[in-house]
Amino acid sequence: MGQRSGRQERSKKLELALSETMKAEAEVQNNKEEDEEPKAKDQRLTSVFGVADLKNEAIGLYNVGQSCCLNSLLQVFLMNIRFTGILRRITVPPHAAQKRRNVPYQMLLLLEEMQCGKRKAVSPTALACCLSVYRVKLFVQHDAAQLFLTLWNLIKRQMKKPQLVEELNDLYTICVQEHLACQKCSSESKRNSSMLTLPLPVLDSSSHVLKTLEDCLQYFFHPEVLTDNNMCYCEQCGRKTPFLQSMKLVHLPQTLTIHLKRFCFEKSADIHKLSHYLPFPQDLDFNAVLTENQCQADDNEKAAWKYELFAVVAHSGSASCGHYCAYIRSLTECKWYCFNDSEVCQVSWDDVKCTYGHSNLHW
Repeated sequence: MGQRSGRQERSKKLELALSETMKAEAEVQNNKEEDEEPKAKDQRLTSVFGVADLKNEAIGLYNVGQSCCLNSLLQVFLMNIRFTGILRRITVPPHAAQKRRNVPYQMLLLLEEMQCGKRKAVSPTALACCLSVYRVKLFVQHDAAQLFLTLWNLIKRQMKKPQLVEELNDLYTICVQEHLACQKCSSESKRNSSMLTLPLPVLDSSSHVLKTLEDCLQYFFHPEVLTDNNMCYCEQCGRKTPFLQSMKLVHLPQTLTIHLKRFCFEKSADIHKLSHYLPFPQDLDFNAVLTENQCQADDNEKAAWKYELFAVVAHSGSASCGHYCAYIRSLTECKWYCFNDSEVCQVSWDDVKCTYGHSNLHW
């Protein structure tokens, strides 16, 4: 996951939105119907606004039932000061039952506990219980990319303010343009679509290993001819014909999430994990990786396509079992930390490079 270079601005409407949120919260606290929820819990929230990241050192999250994947993703979300800037302006749900089921609110409570406490780790039990309502279970071996999409969609769906939803989209959403061109009559169709991650294959169509992240990006945007069983129906030709399929990059967000598809399906239909060595840089300029034909954007848009690596969520083990941890660079300190459930330590870039991959990878 990468952050755009040199962009540390805060929302100009933060102060106004904060006042509205705290006013709404005060009205809730004065409502006699809310006696079932202790007022002290809501009052704790007022202290989270304005708290600097890593004020009391990095805080871990206890593993509450094979929750290493969830813990790693939560750390990535909550260490992103642009995301927490949005999270701190949510509208507090009015009823106790709604609070227990509201994912953004429970994340806000967890953020406050992590940043204001003096313990080495806190428990995400309340948030885990909230997620279980939406079928995100504990004691399950989750896939990080799939769980990231689930969390993001829950957060977006439960944010009531359109402005915050728009900011969340701007922070994470990628826009691409899909092209399909008939190879018989040259008729062409175009469609814009959005995605939250760039799902990059680590093998080419011949099952050859792609050697670097840049190779994976170039292959992802490389045109592909659809033939044989993959042919598409052409309305002008009136039959299935070979098509040229391509994808062009239109827009990149402030926080870019890349998913390395380190798996393949064997003949037995079992999933096999691909742990081969695949390096990635600390700085990535898409203009130096993609060609003009792979982009559908003006110069102003492409000027912002420069990123600094912010976080790596890494998996150790096989496709059926293993362990997740997160390496995250603090945006306020510019130091790397390893978040391994309740254990957090400062690390070097050489430590982060262990996530490049190896068949015997262990932390």
